[in-house]
Parts: sequence; structure tokens; C-alpha cells
Amino acid sequence: MAVAYLGKENGVPVNLVSKLMHVDPSFVTTHSKLLEKNGHLRRKHCASDARVVQMTLTAKTRKRLLTLAPQQQALDELASEFGASGSSEFITKLAAIRHRLEKVRRQSGSGLPKTKRTTVRNDAR
Repeated sequence: MAVAYLGKENGVPVNLVSKLMHVDPSFVTTHSKLLEKNGHLRRKHCASDARVVQMTLTAKTRKRLLTLAPQQQALDELASEFGASGSSEFITKLAAIRHRLEKVRRQSGSGLPKTKRTTVRNDAR
């Protein structure tokens, strides 16, 4: 999405994407290679500086993103209802819930809390 957002014709350099996403450039490099392998992205070295890798979306990916646009718009509208501080608080709460669910899963081994087993009998004949 960062490559689509920045949307330059000649491609987007890895370092620019990493700055936008607030991640290390090695993270972008690793994941862009996976996306390239799956046919979602093209990576090529810059003509003026071979150290710089430019990334562009493939036609397949652009087409797929267009089909997802209505869903993305709905998510953007939902996020805007929270505002900047509200969405951060919501994300923090979701992370806490996830942590608790993972803890329960580890403790029970099945993903659900252990409960007392009961037998239901059907006596209607």
C-alpha cells in the first residue's frame, strides 16, 4: 500500500517506503522480495545509483487494489470516526485482547478455556 500511496512512475525507493512505514529498510527489502516472488511487485536497481532499489506495483496488483477500494474506503471511514488518539487507544485495546486470548490458548492447549464437561441426554422417546 505504501508503494501505491507514493505511486511514482519510475518506482519508489526502499528507503522512502521504510520512512513512510516507520520500519527499518531491511524489513522493506525482505518483504518486497517476497512480494516480487509472488508477482505483486517489481524491483529494479536505479540507473543512476545501483545501490537504490526502485519498487513498482505490477498490473495484477493494481487491478486487485481497485477491487479492494470500496472495502478500504469503509475502513478509512471507520478509522476517521476514532480520530488520531481514539484509533491509537482502540488499537492498544485490541492488542491487549489478542494478548489475553493467546495466553488462554497457551494455557488450555486448544484455544478455548477449559470448561466442565456436561452430558446432555435426550430422554424423549
